[in-house]
Amino acid sequence: MNVIIFGPPGAGKGTQALNIVNKFNLYQISTGDLLRNEVKNKTDIGRDIENIISKGDFATDEIVNKLIENAVFDPKKRNNLIFDGYPRSLSQAKNLKILLDNSNQKIDFIFFLNVKKDIIIQRIKKRKILEKRSDDNLNTILKRFDTYMETTKPVLDYYSKNQNFYEIDGGAEIDEISSKIEEILSV
Repeated sequence: MNVIIFGPPGAGKGTQALNIVNKFNLYQISTGDLLRNEVKNKTDIGRDIENIISKGDFATDEIVNKLIENAVFDPKKRNNLIFDGYPRSLSQAKNLKILLDNSNQKIDFIFFLNVKKDIIIQRIKKRKILEKRSDDNLNTILKRFDTYMETTKPVLDYYSKNQNFYEIDGGAEIDEISSKIEEILSV
């Protein structure tokens, strides 16, 4: 099965994706992790990404699509993917559809973790202390939250018409969210 999980920065996408990976033996394709690895490895793309995200902006579709394509066409990951943080724009959603069609795959489940901004702020402050993530600057995250909600709305509208789209209260406790997702995936 292939799954997409949406949610603004700090919504718990990574936590829920990891839970799904462990429970259902999927491969997590986190654009955030892919981008951070490029930055960490100081690749040419990584330097471009670092410059873009330091301003609170998102990496370009061209950069992200290139990284996603490798995952979709990896034979061992075929029909065992969870997309965490992708697609973020309509062009990325259309690109994913093309990639999946070209590899004879589809999306089976789509989850949107809907979380209010004040909860995101609390989570980011906590995560910054616990995880010491370099991208957890509160002002940057708030800008990314607003940008995410604005740019992702058309993508959510695009997918929400599908019967396999589920909106989940991302402000709930982690275990409660996990149980809800597992219940849906186990049907």
